[in-house]
Amino acid sequence: MRRPAGLRGHACAVVPLAAALSLCAVTMTGARIPSAPSIMLVDVTARTGVTFRLEHHPTPAKHLIETMPGGLAAFDYNRDGRTDLYFTNGASVPGLVKTGPSFWNRLYRNDGDMKFTDVTAEAGVAGKGYSMGAAAADFDNDGHIDLLVTGVRENTLYRNTGSGKFEDVTARAGLRGGVWSVAAGWLDFDRDGLLDLFVVNYLKWSPADGRFCGDRARSLRVYCDPRHYTGLPNTLYRNRGHGTFEDVSVKTGIAAHVGKGMSLGVADYDGDGWTDVFVTNDTVPNFLFRNIEGRRFDETGLLSGVSVPSHGRPVSSMGTEIRDVDNDGRPDIHVTALAGETFPLFQNDGGGTFRDTTQPSGIAAATLRHSGWGNALVDLDNDGWRDLFTANSHVNDRIEAFEAHTYLEPNRIFRNTGGGRFVDVTQEVGAAFAVARAHRGAVAADLNHDGRVDIVTTSLGDRAEIWENRSVAAHWIILKLVGRSDRDAIGAQIRIGKQTAELATTAGYASSVHAGVHFGLGSATTIARLEIRWPDGAIQVLNDVRADQVLEVRQSSGSGGPSR
Repeated sequence: MRRPAGLRGHACAVVPLAAALSLCAVTMTGARIPSAPSIMLVDVTARTGVTFRLEHHPTPAKHLIETMPGGLAAFDYNRDGRTDLYFTNGASVPGLVKTGPSFWNRLYRNDGDMKFTDVTAEAGVAGKGYSMGAAAADFDNDGHIDLLVTGVRENTLYRNTGSGKFEDVTARAGLRGGVWSVAAGWLDFDRDGLLDLFVVNYLKWSPADGRFCGDRARSLRVYCDPRHYTGLPNTLYRNRGHGTFEDVSVKTGIAAHVGKGMSLGVADYDGDGWTDVFVTNDTVPNFLFRNIEGRRFDETGLLSGVSVPSHGRPVSSMGTEIRDVDNDGRPDIHVTALAGETFPLFQNDGGGTFRDTTQPSGIAAATLRHSGWGNALVDLDNDGWRDLFTANSHVNDRIEAFEAHTYLEPNRIFRNTGGGRFVDVTQEVGAAFAVARAHRGAVAADLNHDGRVDIVTTSLGDRAEIWENRSVAAHWIILKLVGRSDRDAIGAQIRIGKQTAELATTAGYASSVHAGVHFGLGSATTIARLEIRWPDGAIQVLNDVRADQVLEVRQSSGSGGPSR
């Protein structure tokens, strides 16, 4: 985060979800439609029952942690078919203790029709310490989605008991804290059917740190540039089964690379069948950890072309999304950064290399004056191309006293006009979308089962925002995948026509979405061929699949054709 200048074929069963989800039939297709639907988001927070406020506890001492929280998660914790919301929260500073309910992390149960109920106390997930991010997945393969919460000096693993409650199993699992962790992600790096945990660590920082950054002559104190601090290596935990993990950071080569990690994305970027990890680093080069057959990781960021943008200088890399933006079958990488740095887009050329296409994609000019944190590459208008949403704000709340940049910003929407070319359509969304806040985390998920992806954001010292997607209707499908023996299918790859997606739950800045895989289908009412490559390499092909439904696909060890 830059500071002010000068201051420094196996068979499966296919089961439609309950009719109670009210799946809607809509009217529009696969490739680009001549008269594309507009994108329209409406702020419905006031009527949802979500009253969460992100309490970051700002102090005159400007402790660096105060400007960094805001991760959240969207996942179905109670298996009722609806996506619930979990918000991480801060704590008192410098004590790093949640001294009252205002600092609680919050879990909201989705009751349908965009109505939510706070179930934090009964679920047992209020948290402890100064929380940063969240990562949702079923690590023990019992069919219930669990939750990892990252924080300053303390990470917490909550096991979902399946009874509406969670239990803190951090100590039993063998997960350690002690450092500042911002984000985390789940992946099966060794393909043993058990989800492993990658934790992104930031800086060596202590509440006792009293250094002054800013302009003493004007008594203007600001959050210090990360260049003033020593970075940290990331941590990789291998899931040993039976609820325990082994730290394999040294064994796999992850610990050999010291960075200033902010977020991560997981995907098989080179198509070799092994899941890789991309980590954004703040003011130092990003990491791309290539998975070598589940034995070790080689850091290939520089060789692959994603360590820095094409100008050769590191930027304040914040959130990241790894999705295919040009429908060429390969996952691309998008990163948010600060004003003056643009929001880099690296398009996958195949063969393990990427090109910086920030300028030709239209993103460079559209983001040069903006600062971003959370981001989401999702098809907001269901036309078959992934659009870009960014949650915006500068990191420095005094930036306007030093530079011609703005602290508080509205969020922004960039429409994919085809082939990974983007146009800023924010102003078309309406005046309500133009409210400027200190936005941080963001998740994208269909909260009301109408086939359109909604957006949820957090903001420092302010309420959460829930944006209902009311874009002109086009066809869609959401796939919810369940691996063999109820295993979480993270890492599965799906192809529909020219569109591809890999099931992953990492999302933007320090956030997580475990809500199935959404595809916009434009005017297509039927999917002629849908191919799933499961994490174990098994391939399942479904033919003539009806659009406009949430479809659960369960991998089976049997043979023969799929049943619906």
